[in-house]
This record gives sequence, structure tokens and C-alpha cells, in this order.
Amino acid sequence: MNTTLPSTGIANRPLSSPAPLPGRHSADDSHGVPTHKNQLGRTIHGQHVRVCTRCIYDERVDQIEFDANGVCNYCRQVDRLRLQYGTGTPSGEQKFSAILDNIRRAGFKKRYDCVIGVSGGTDSSYMVYLARKWGLRPLAVHYDNTWNTAIATENIRKVLSALNVDLYTHVVDNKESDDIFRAFFLSGVAEIEAATDLALAEVMYRAAWRHGIRYVLEGHSFTTEGITPVGRNYFDGRYIQSIHRRFGRRRMVSYPLMTFNRFMWWSCAARIRKVRPFWYISYTKEDARTFLENEYGWRYYGGHHLENRMTAFYHSVYMPQKFGADLRNNTLSALARVGSLTREEAWAAYNTPPHIEEELVAYFRKRLELTEQEYQSIMCAPPRGWHEFPTYKKRFERLRPLFSILAESNLVPMSFYLKYCFPIKGAAARHNENVSRSLPEIRRAA
Repeated sequence: MNTTLPSTGIANRPLSSPAPLPGRHSADDSHGVPTHKNQLGRTIHGQHVRVCTRCIYDERVDQIEFDANGVCNYCRQVDRLRLQYGTGTPSGEQKFSAILDNIRRAGFKKRYDCVIGVSGGTDSSYMVYLARKWGLRPLAVHYDNTWNTAIATENIRKVLSALNVDLYTHVVDNKESDDIFRAFFLSGVAEIEAATDLALAEVMYRAAWRHGIRYVLEGHSFTTEGITPVGRNYFDGRYIQSIHRRFGRRRMVSYPLMTFNRFMWWSCAARIRKVRPFWYISYTKEDARTFLENEYGWRYYGGHHLENRMTAFYHSVYMPQKFGADLRNNTLSALARVGSLTREEAWAAYNTPPHIEEELVAYFRKRLELTEQEYQSIMCAPPRGWHEFPTYKKRFERLRPLFSILAESNLVPMSFYLKYCFPIKGAAARHNENVSRSLPEIRRAA
């Protein structure tokens, strides 16, 4: 019999103080080495917590459900997406080849034919290389939230210079950026990095519109990065605005806020399409990283999403310590699904402490003008959820039929449709049955 554990909606943890993740060993236990790393069956060893038999998601993950074979709904969702997009198969290659033809036609005689958002990380850097290999003329776009590492900045320069790709950068005022981050930290919600993700999307749309570009290429791969659980890492323009109005101290001036009306205009009027090539073609992050290092002198920054200091704080400190949620399980579960790692290897990696850059917390506190007492008070306070603040979520749900059509045409990402357009309350099984029935078929190339 499996136990039902209380949940914050992200992971189970004591609310009084930061704590190691449940079911795992802290750095004080065996120095971070999992004692039972080879004993991962259908439950976590020593606890009655059910674990997926294909990945390492367990029953505390939001909206999770297991079938008769112990496989979770997120693994099944990946299976459906791979079948639908033909990921890594001749069918997927053919579908993407048709999209490439459309990109070339739409960009004929233009200076650029696509936009690619760049961060200095593996996926976006390799995407720029592939775009040039495919004969495209990309414009690289970067949103600088002023927390970049020197390695990331240099990676962008090296790759773009070698490939002769132009760069457009939107730099937000650093005080304004810090005020937005500070507002999210004070609010106690998980999504302290939401403003960066939404701003990059808005900046890419603006750059595409300015240059008459119809396509944006994104470097996301559900096979290597995984599927974010429904209800986790939610963000939209209204949410960002509501948090900042309540906890911020400055006006938003240089921050590129994407409101609902702007989002709909970009999607329905401007009809700028978002394409994720790695959803169609075969992609291995390790191979891409090795290629970038050898070809361009690109440098690895130490971990997934650690090319930015705010992102590093979010992944390595904030989520594990305040929410008991180590987001590495997304990537590790993805690698276990495709066989790049065994479940035991993924579990062992998950049990090692996250890499924390020296002085990262001190840097965070200094930038956000927080005393040690203020910082500890927020970190030890009960977490809050995005659903406690105004968002566009209900509006997205009401417009689900429209977004289904837009997702089919690559006018909004399929991941947006799956994550934002379905209610997250109620039985996970019912939710995923609805998602499965509502997945638009890819009948034609974008």
C-alpha cells in the first residue's frame, strides 16, 4: 500500500526550515552518496513512496498518475509526443524538412529568415550552428537580465562570431531587473525566474516583427530536458505584473512585459511561428556539448541552466532548500526514459548535492539588498503558490479550442497548450485522458 503524502504542489518538505529532499540523503548522510542507489524499484527504498518504473518521478510530483505497469503519465505523454512529431525518425526528419522549406520561402530575399534566442548554453548555441548548417540566416536574440556569467557571455561571442551571425540584445535596467526578482523572492512563490523566461519570448517576438521574420527557432528538447509537471513553473504577464505591483518598489520601464493582448497579437495577427527542431530530429546534448567545445572553444558552465547566476540560484539553492524540489529530476528522468541513463544511475545522480557556486547566496543577497535575517526569514517561511495571485490561467483554459488550432500550426508552442490550457485541479488521470484526446494531429508542416 502506498502512502499519500502532504504536498506543497511541488514536493513534500517541512515548512519550518530548509531541508533535504525526502527519500534522499543529505550531504551529511554518507557525504551525499546514496546508500541504496541500486535499490530503486516501484517505491523509494525505506519509504512507502511510489516511483515511476521508467523514470524517477515519484508520487509527490504534481498531477502524477501511474498505470498498471507503474509507468507515470509524464512518460506516456513523452511517448505520445514522440509518436506525433516522429522525433528522431525518418518521419520526423521529413516533417521538419518541410518546415525548413517554408522558412526559406518566407525569408526569401530578406536579411534574416529566423530568430534564435541565445543564452550561451548548450541547446541554443548548437541551434545556431544547425541553423547555419541548414542554410538559414538567423538573427540571434538575447535578453540580458544582468545576471549572466562571464562564461555564458563569452560562449555567445565565440559561437556567433565563428558562424557570422548577428546578435540583438535587449538589456533591462539592472535595478529594475533586481526589483522584479526581489518582488518574487519576497512573495514566497517558486517562480522567481519567471520574468526572464517571459521577457525572452517577448523580445524574440519584437525582433522578429521588426525585421519581418516569420519564424522563431527554440532549442528545447522534451527527450533530453523532459516534461515539466503540470502546475510547476507557471508564469504569464498578469502573474508577473501582480507580483511586482504588490512587492516591488520601482516602475517597470525597460522590462518587456508580455500581456495577454500582446501574446494574442503575436500569435494571431503577426502569425509568428515558433518551431522546436529537436522535437522532430535526433538530438543528444552530450554530443552537442563536445562539438561546441572542439569547434568553437565553447566552455561548459557546470550544469543544466547554470549559465546565469539567477538561474543557478533558482535551481541549486532556492527550489531545493525552500520547496524541497530538485529540478534536476526533469532532465534525469528524461535521460532515463530514452535509455541514456539507467534509473539507478539517474537516481544516484539525483542524490548528489546540487552544485552551488561559491559566494552565490552572498551575491544574491547583495544584489537584492537583503539582510541575512530577511533572507533566512523568506527561505524558512511557508511556500506560496502561483494560484494565490492573479493570472491568465482561466482565460487560457476557456480558449483551449483556439490554442489547440494555434499549437497545431506552430503559432504557440505545443508545451504551452499542454501546460496552460487544461485545469490542474481534479484527478490526474482525467486530466491526462483529456490531454491525450485533445492533442492536435500534425497534419501539415507549419
